[in-house]
Amino acid sequence: MKQQTRETLTKYAVCVGIEVLIAFLVIWSKGFFAHSTAVNIQILSDAFFVAGILMTLFACMMFVSGEGALIGIGFVLRNVVLAFIPMGRARHEKYIDYRTRKMNEIKQNNDSCILVTGLFFLAIGIIFTVIWYVAFYTPPVIS
Repeated sequence: MKQQTRETLTKYAVCVGIEVLIAFLVIWSKGFFAHSTAVNIQILSDAFFVAGILMTLFACMMFVSGEGALIGIGFVLRNVVLAFIPMGRARHEKYIDYRTRKMNEIKQNNDSCILVTGLFFLAIGIIFTVIWYVAFYTPPVIS
């Protein structure tokens, strides 16, 4: 097997492992084996949805930070800290210089494993929700 394929499979395995751990913790916290089938399907839906949405949002946050959208916040926080350090203002740089330096330091990675596995677990959670809705949901009767 090629080294690149092995590295990619390892990344996917780590992402799936983290999501399975998150799903297991949600299932464990809700007491999976102590309920009826309908409630167990809801618990499975919650577990996969939470794991999927957390990883998907994490992937989106990585994309946003990789594009440089959070550089301004870092610049402001750095200047606040430098304001309280004696002679800290001597190391002050303009925002355009700071942004250029940070954009050169940003490592562009095209790892989509976090997003793909997150969307996969999210889809499984939605499927469990549809199964529960079709099999067990009874609408309230208004009389």
